[in-house]
Amino acid sequence: MKMSAFERQEAKRAAILPVGDRFSAPAGKLLLMAFGVILMVLVAACSGSTPKLSRLPADAVVLAFGDSLTYGTGTQAETSYPAVLEKLIGRTVASAGVPGEVSAAGLARLPEALDEYQPALLILCHGGNDFLRKLGDAQAAENLRAMIRVAKQRGIEVVLIAVPKPGLPPSPPDFYAEIAREFKLPYEDGALTAILRDRELKSDVAHPNAKGYAELAAAVAEVLKKSGAI
Repeated sequence: MKMSAFERQEAKRAAILPVGDRFSAPAGKLLLMAFGVILMVLVAACSGSTPKLSRLPADAVVLAFGDSLTYGTGTQAETSYPAVLEKLIGRTVASAGVPGEVSAAGLARLPEALDEYQPALLILCHGGNDFLRKLGDAQAAENLRAMIRVAKQRGIEVVLIAVPKPGLPPSPPDFYAEIAREFKLPYEDGALTAILRDRELKSDVAHPNAKGYAELAAAVAEVLKKSGAI
């Protein structure tokens, strides 16, 4: 079938048009919508890498809550991670660490500590003694979830620190990351693991030394910066 002179002219014109101009208006709109959705997903993925916190006022109290790792076993009080963190972030950091405490006891103790210190932010580092006493990961995980709920019910934001489980090499159980995702918490997952794998940073198999606690404090301060708290 022969084309008319007009049809041949239009065909030539279409062949040299930019690709975008050859689509119909509805098709073009669909492509733009698809591109927009992809862009939003990428932006959300990038912005969601570190959950955000409210900025801490200069007079805010931060409560570091946990066991011997928070208490500072293996060093002096002034070189424990809460003491070093206080200097790094310019806010009061109260230390409420009890050596040897298991997560169930921490859960029972937390409400009183929150009443006493009235913190704007809770830094939760717990579970290590559950591992040492072989009480089971599930129990530690549920007690951590319960502690987070207690804080959030009072309007207190939470940062979670993963505690490595003894092993060769020591590494944190998966439930820490799962809890952080579940509650959308800023999360420090690597500092203690790296410290307890380095002989120069630990005082014994389960505790950092002064240098190690300084490394932990710096890692927590970085999480607070990325989350917008400081």
